[in-house]
Formats: sequence, C-alpha cells, structure tokens
Amino acid sequence: MLRHPQFDPVAIQLGPLKIHWYGLTYLVGFVVGWWLGRIRARKPWSPITEEQMGDLLFYIALGVIFGGRFGYVLFYNFDQFLQDPLWLFRVWEGGMSFHGGLLGVMTAMWWYGRKIGRTFFQLADFIAPLVPVGLGAGRIGNFINGELWGRTTDVPWGMVFPHAPDQLARHPSQLYQFALEGVVLFVVLWWFSARPRPRMAVSGLFLTLYGSFRFLVEFVRQPDTQLGYIAFDWVTMGQLLSLPMIIAGLALVLFAYRRDAK
Repeated sequence: MLRHPQFDPVAIQLGPLKIHWYGLTYLVGFVVGWWLGRIRARKPWSPITEEQMGDLLFYIALGVIFGGRFGYVLFYNFDQFLQDPLWLFRVWEGGMSFHGGLLGVMTAMWWYGRKIGRTFFQLADFIAPLVPVGLGAGRIGNFINGELWGRTTDVPWGMVFPHAPDQLARHPSQLYQFALEGVVLFVVLWWFSARPRPRMAVSGLFLTLYGSFRFLVEFVRQPDTQLGYIAFDWVTMGQLLSLPMIIAGLALVLFAYRRDAK
C-alpha cells in the first residue's frame, strides 16, 4: 500500500500572492501546446500560420476556462449553483469539467475560424493532437492536489489519499488518466496527424479515443459525492457524457473516409 506524498498545493508564495501547482500545470499545458502548435503550423497543409497560433491559443484558453467552469456547474453541481449563484465565479474554489471545456473550445474554434475564414473542422483537426498535452498536465495537477481519487482497491499500487473520507487504499486514477488521456492519446494523434488525413478524421479519432479512455477509467474512479452513480450502481456522469463522444467520433471517422473514397 502506498501513501500519497501530500504535496503542498502552493508552489510559490510571495506575500499574499499564492501560485498553486494546479494553475502552473494549466500554464505548462498551454505553453507546450503553443510550442507544438507552431511546429504544426509550419506544415504546408496547416490552416493557420505560426503567428496566428498565439491568437488561436487565446481563444482556446477562454473556451477552456469558461466552458470548463460552466460545464462543471451544469453537469456536476447545479444544485449548489441554485443555492449560491455567485459560486459560479469563485473558480479558485475548484470545479472544472473536461466535457464543458470541450464545448467551450469548440465554440472558440468556430468563432476564431469565422474570423480568419477557416472551417470548424480545419481548426479542430489541427488542434486535436495538442489537447492531450493540457489534459495530461491537468491530471498531474489533480494528483498533486490529492483530489479526484479512485475507488478502494487491493492492488499493490493502491494509494491512501489524505483527503479521502477513510484511510483505505484507492486507485490513483489521476495517474491512469494522465497515462491514457495525456501520453497515449498524444502519441497516437501526433502520429496519425503527421501526414494529411481526410477532413474530420483526426477530430473523430480524438473523440473516440478520449471518450473510450474516460469511460474505462470511470470504472475505477470514485464518482462525485454530490452525484454518486447515475444508474445501475455503476454508471457515472463521466461515462454518460463520454458515450456521445465515442458515438460521434466513430461517425466522424467513418464519414471522413467514406467521403474521401468517393
């Protein structure tokens, strides 16, 4: 049985100013994504220039922050919002949703695409291989904070988390998600998109793989306390939101290659 290292969530403190590790992981994700995006922008098939990558990243950052927060409130904690509407704006208290962030990023890409005369899927296929960098960084932030732990287990690598309501070993599900959503997803998408693919294929593969990885990890991840299981004593909100992603992703890949064949 392992024990969580109990990292100090504050990385740097300068007087009253506190910089948290979780915020730094987001920053690392954006910076590395920007750097990799500029590399992709040099390709002859890129829909944007290196200079436009910075502007696109700004729009995406807005989508991640606003979409992630609104998604968490809507999907996971709407009752608290009804009791305290101002809680929506207290982002420093935690609470971000990937699925909400995805919707926010999609909106941001559509908005920026209209501005520069590019289609939604031109930008989506370009950005998809960069997203796992931010996802992986965020999961490391979750692990440092000792939050979003897994269900109890007796596997040798089970870990005791200090903020859990008991002292039982649990799956370090944040690290599972880092490995799948961060490392594996990045490697596959970067390789797949290294040469031109049919429009929508890269986006479809991203949705399919992320949805599948998240659906699987939810089997060992502790469901949100305020929600519990949605159905059958095993279906979680994360699985419910990931299932449409898998279906939409497969449909996009199939449509992309059928259209390309014609």
